[in-house]
Amino acid sequence: MELGGSWRATESTDSVRRSLAEADFDDSDWADIRVPGHWRSEPAFAGSNGPIVYRRRFNAEGPEQGTRGFLTFSGIFYQGDVWLDGEYVGDTEGYFFPHTFEITEALRARRDHVLAVEVACPPQADRRSKRNLTGVFQHWDCIDPDWNPGGIWAGVRLEETGPIRMSSLKVLCREASAERATLELEVELDTAEPGSVQLDTAVHREDGGSNVGSGAVAHHRQDQTLSAGHNVVRWRVAIERPDLWWPRALGSQPRHEVVVEVRPSGRLEVSDRRRAVTGLRQIKLRKFVATVNGERLFLKGANYAPTRRAMAEATAEDIERDVLLARDAGLDLLRVHAHIGRPELYDAADRHGMLIWQDLPLQWGYGQVRRQAVAQAGQAVALLGHHPSIALWCGHNEPMAIDPAPGSRAGARETARLAAGHVLPTWNKTALDRSIRRALDRADGSRTVIAHSGVLPHPAWGTDSHLYFGWYHGEEREFAGMLARFPVVARFVSEFGAQAVPESADFMKPERWPNLDWDDLGAHHSLQKRIFDTRVPPAEFTTFEEWQRATQEYQATLLRHHIEALRRLKYRPTGGFCLFMLNDSQPAVTWSVLDHDRVAKAGYHAVARACAPVIITADRPAESYKPGERFELHVHAISDLRTALPDMTAEASLHWPGGERSWRFEGSLDPDSCSRVGRINMTLPAAAGPGPLVLELALRWRGGEATNRYTSEVATVG
Repeated sequence: MELGGSWRATESTDSVRRSLAEADFDDSDWADIRVPGHWRSEPAFAGSNGPIVYRRRFNAEGPEQGTRGFLTFSGIFYQGDVWLDGEYVGDTEGYFFPHTFEITEALRARRDHVLAVEVACPPQADRRSKRNLTGVFQHWDCIDPDWNPGGIWAGVRLEETGPIRMSSLKVLCREASAERATLELEVELDTAEPGSVQLDTAVHREDGGSNVGSGAVAHHRQDQTLSAGHNVVRWRVAIERPDLWWPRALGSQPRHEVVVEVRPSGRLEVSDRRRAVTGLRQIKLRKFVATVNGERLFLKGANYAPTRRAMAEATAEDIERDVLLARDAGLDLLRVHAHIGRPELYDAADRHGMLIWQDLPLQWGYGQVRRQAVAQAGQAVALLGHHPSIALWCGHNEPMAIDPAPGSRAGARETARLAAGHVLPTWNKTALDRSIRRALDRADGSRTVIAHSGVLPHPAWGTDSHLYFGWYHGEEREFAGMLARFPVVARFVSEFGAQAVPESADFMKPERWPNLDWDDLGAHHSLQKRIFDTRVPPAEFTTFEEWQRATQEYQATLLRHHIEALRRLKYRPTGGFCLFMLNDSQPAVTWSVLDHDRVAKAGYHAVARACAPVIITADRPAESYKPGERFELHVHAISDLRTALPDMTAEASLHWPGGERSWRFEGSLDPDSCSRVGRINMTLPAAAGPGPLVLELALRWRGGEATNRYTSEVATVG
């Protein structure tokens, strides 16, 4: 029985708490509230930080003898206390996984029931030492800091089982090759009485039968003795000559359904049944270079924000559209940034061959949450481990105790604190994150685990790099040179980018230009005015539209050249990248390339061109050259294809006012490679310019073509 729909709700007070669970309590003056949903989406609670008390009456027949009844909450943001018919049932903590309570006797005692839940999601008083593990939903510079995600955001249901309940089913693909794949299964079994049970497992193609034993590619049966209470059982199932799952760039995505049934020994009726859909593949990362089923893959990715900040309001169609937009931009990887998304995200990624870097919902500083974080790490693996798309786990994003003011750039003291956080030991980085990493390793030995993201490579605890050249520091042209000087920093850059004004900009009230409400846009819509004043100053533009266009051009230029620089370092040492970021969760001015309405910025199209399977690039020309100055750079061809490109021809032409010169290079391009195909080397004529200096590149092979273009200028002499 589903218990969604219209509930009754009110702000929690001491008097409400004393009587909320009573069956005859009059809640007629309470507000209506939708479940699933967030209380901030309801007019009555639009400004509330809770706690909020929810109540619902329902009728249900009690379980028959030999069966048991359970109440399951699929998602509560963030903590809950539950009462049924005046009796306290239990508490919950953690937003992304289900919480289940046995209510067999309460269901048998009566037919009419009252369910009451007090839900709390308090704002964090000290954001450098948070207690709620809600990740970006409560502390991020891309979601309004006044937003509160509280509520019963996912479904509520009653379930029945036989005497033995399967509390969870975890399925991990331990190994996979063309000859054999191995699934590791773990179930938690709950039984009131000790005894023996039979466990049946069937694995079959998703498009095959759905019953144990019908058309299965593998079948396993075992007898197990259980003690009363909680039991954990593990076993493995081998599949011979499997149909392997691949990322979209490498192959197809066949999926397999795993069905597990438990029954008391000697009896025919099934006590409980669980299913999971998985894919047979093996993913490894060594120094951030990925291999899938033994095939190396350069990871082109983007950070993925929550589809909607009101998580319950995202539809399956919304989520699938985002995955397809990422695919159409040439991406292979989505980093689910400091949150765990809706189940539909992982299903869509599985079906479309999009790999997932999965963060736990930890962002910046926390205090005294180690036990809860470790428990939630295990829950994440149990919930998501069967998805073939998940390539790696990350415990904590930027584990520095920072709290940037909305819309601002860090001051000198904050910058020093952030820099020190990369190299000095801290409780978050060296205690909390190590515990989380160990918990993820124990729960899932089949995937790579990194303790945290954004701690510069370091012998003790560094991992990947967050490099905001052209935004927070330096100039965007300095990025490639920095990678050349410090190759270890280049092995995986998981954040880079610049803010740009979106196309869907009505929330900015552009008709007020140039007198926008900069303070409000900074406080609630992420806009970093002080940085824009340096990078793309609004004061230099006559109209809003001109400034909007210039911010998008700046973002597109930065992303294009950063991606080209990283692709030229393919496997030497770079294993890939994740630009920051794909999408917005709300109306905002952020680093996204798709706004909250999913209208593409110029940066999205620049990313799609830079992430094409085959590209031709050159070292980036200087901003300007003087007549008589040397013009020298190298041309590279980069292919992510699995087949060689024979009979390849690369052409380059340089144009300046009053002249031009061309070069031609021939050869072949190896599969999955980056090759230097030639060098452009000449002295600009003394009579050249002034004016534009344009380099045009073309790569042609049998059946295809790639082009590129770089602009510079010949400076005025004198």
